[in-house]
Amino acid sequence: MAQSTFVQHQFSSEFFVESCGAVLFDLSGTEKKVCLLHYVKYNQWLLAKGRRNHSESRKDAALREVMEETGYRCHLLPVAMPTRTTPPDGPARISDSVRIYPDLTDPFMFTMRYLGDGLGVKLIWWYLAALDEDAESNRLPGEAEFEPSFLPFSEAIERLTYQSDREVVGRAVELVKDCGTKNS
Repeated sequence: MAQSTFVQHQFSSEFFVESCGAVLFDLSGTEKKVCLLHYVKYNQWLLAKGRRNHSESRKDAALREVMEETGYRCHLLPVAMPTRTTPPDGPARISDSVRIYPDLTDPFMFTMRYLGDGLGVKLIWWYLAALDEDAESNRLPGEAEFEPSFLPFSEAIERLTYQSDREVVGRAVELVKDCGTKNS
């Protein structure tokens, strides 16, 4: 039996958990801002994310988690981004190479965490999101242990507790800066 030459790891469903999150932007003012969550109990600064419910799309899970944790309603933010996905109307056989498509709302980043002790992995799909137009006036109570704060890009990156979150926000900021303000 042939073996793949690629390094691979396979996990059955009981050994992986899927999470989805989004970097939430406020693009309404002259200074663009990112929403961070202050986890008061541990004095940590984090991004909104959480486990995907069974049968829930990843996009819906990301938006739901942002709303539950921050109280803000938002939508996915379409941006031009490099990706290895194929176009929906493209040829059946297309090279596996990076292309840039406009107005994508696909995940812009993916994190895989090994959980240790044979527990498997946590897969985190990251999206870009922007506040809905009426988000401030229609804000719901978020989860009690989190206090959301909108911070300027550089301050948000500095404030985050974990380096991996800094990398996620850094990439998100690059993509949003490139999209200008047409998506706000």
